[in-house]
Amino acid sequence: MLLKLSRLLFVIFFILIIPLTAYFVMEGETLAVVVNQEKVIYNLPYPGILPDHPLYFLKIIRDRINEFLVRDNLKKAQLYLLYSDKRAAMAMLLAKEGKNALAIDTFSKAEKYFLQISPLVTNAKKQGVSAPSSFIDTLKLSNAKHKELLDTLLKDLPQGSTDSINLIINLNVQAANELKKLP
Repeated sequence: MLLKLSRLLFVIFFILIIPLTAYFVMEGETLAVVVNQEKVIYNLPYPGILPDHPLYFLKIIRDRINEFLVRDNLKKAQLYLLYSDKRAAMAMLLAKEGKNALAIDTFSKAEKYFLQISPLVTNAKKQGVSAPSSFIDTLKLSNAKHKELLDTLLKDLPQGSTDSINLIINLNVQAANELKKLP
């Protein structure tokens, strides 16, 4: 009987105590890693097919139809955030492939979509529907990630494209200033 009880206590110890200890140790390591990183922690969505694909026009048609069908301001703002993030991811992939002009054009479209978000959130607020604070935080993270990617592009792309990238950076800064005005 005593042997069974000791085995039971031994099993309970390993089932409950060891995983909790490992959890707290891992949590401490995760915090140290996050604090020491200088990069923005925001995952961009999978971009799908790129603008250089022959069937890309179908994706554009689908996006325009979705944009037309969504009437709620907050849902449209979320849709524009998705479009903006996807185009930023597309631009980075295009830059890796050496298609610099197309990458710059795609990133410009990403920032133009992002600029449309703040007025939508403001209009929703005027209609009595305020955006959740988590969405505003997501917008700020996305904007910071776009800025980080633009800085990377500025370093990686040839010298002749710096003026175009600086224009896109100005759009990003304008979007960041509009985000500061949101409630």
